[in-house]
Amino acid sequence: MKTAILTLAAALSLCVGAAAGQSLDGTTTIVCLEVGGQSVPPTCQVPSSRLDSREDICTCPVGGQRVSIPVCPKGISPPPESAAYKKARHAAINKSSLAGAMYRGKPMCVAARNALGGR
Repeated sequence: MKTAILTLAAALSLCVGAAAGQSLDGTTTIVCLEVGGQSVPPTCQVPSSRLDSREDICTCPVGGQRVSIPVCPKGISPPPESAAYKKARHAAINKSSLAGAMYRGKPMCVAARNALGGR
């Protein structure tokens, strides 16, 4: 009985740790970046509500490094994908995050997920 409780507690702490990397207010999200800076699609669990844009847990099942990145503020668009941007994005990763990273005077960010569930 004691072993089952300890196992359950350990599993719960792993789940909480995975979710802790996600912003519950929708200001950051996760991207999966390969060594060359190319983005591969993450798999994210999101609430079923079209009004709730937060992402609960994101993983990189196809590969790439799991990196936290800010969602672009209203009126700001993400930098266009280019070879130079991919290289700069990969070089700017600090502790699996791109928070505060800039590219040619613009923040490195991703577009907000729209109300219909796409990005």
